Amino acid sequence: MAEPMAKAAAFEAPPAPGILGPALTLAKRELVRFLRQRNRVASALLQPIVIFVLFGSALKGSFRDPSGSNMNYSEYLFPGTIAMILMFTAIFSTISIIEDRREGFLQSVLVAPAPRLSMVLGKLLGGTALAFFQALIFLVAGYFFIVKGMTPMALLESCGMMALIAFALCGLGFLIAWRMDSTQGFHAIMMLFLMPMLMLSGAFFPAKDAPAWLQFTMGVNPLYYGLAALRHTIYSAGPPLDLPNFELSLGISIVFALVTVAASVAISGTRTTGDLQ
Repeated sequence: MAEPMAKAAAFEAPPAPGILGPALTLAKRELVRFLRQRNRVASALLQPIVIFVLFGSALKGSFRDPSGSNMNYSEYLFPGTIAMILMFTAIFSTISIIEDRREGFLQSVLVAPAPRLSMVLGKLLGGTALAFFQALIFLVAGYFFIVKGMTPMALLESCGMMALIAFALCGLGFLIAWRMDSTQGFHAIMMLFLMPMLMLSGAFFPAKDAPAWLQFTMGVNPLYYGLAALRHTIYSAGPPLDLPNFELSLGISIVFALVTVAASVAISGTRTTGDLQ
């Protein structure tokens, strides 16, 4: 009797892994995948610089500083370009969800004993790291060459806001990509939904100069508050630019991140067409 019980004990299932270990493993996989694609690395670094130079040169003559401090358009566009880097990198990093489903990797993750939260956090942390470090390069360049009077403390505070924005946007990208069966559909949604979200965030023009209906639309855009908080940190030694106060902007950004993560965990418990193939 003791021998069968000993054999049964020997075949007991191993304890389920924790949340953080599998999450960090998946995040590392996202980083390694990105670094192995050299064309993707080059385009991620050069594209925002090209857009910044083109927009800054083309629109500087039509820009009117809402703060009255003689800020030029390049200085105003600088935080918006950071938001653009964060959005494009964070959202595009979640395309890997569609690719992983097509290759069969996602099915293996779904049946693993690790909690669904680990899978979600792994994807989000990997995408957040990619977006953050690319934006950090541009932020450091702006610290030395673009924004006048930016302090080292402002640089550190801006890093915290960039990480929060990137994390929230990765959660949004996860929600979009989870139900997609093709990258073509993902790109279509991005052009239809995400580009207006970026345009109405105050990245390219101040809300103060926009029509009333457009100001209302910008006011319900969570990215508008994330960018406002980022502007507060970058311009901590300068004018407030007639923005929502920092505490409100930070609070809405945190809620946005928590909602997207919670929704991602909830939706990851549902099966998609690709999961059943």
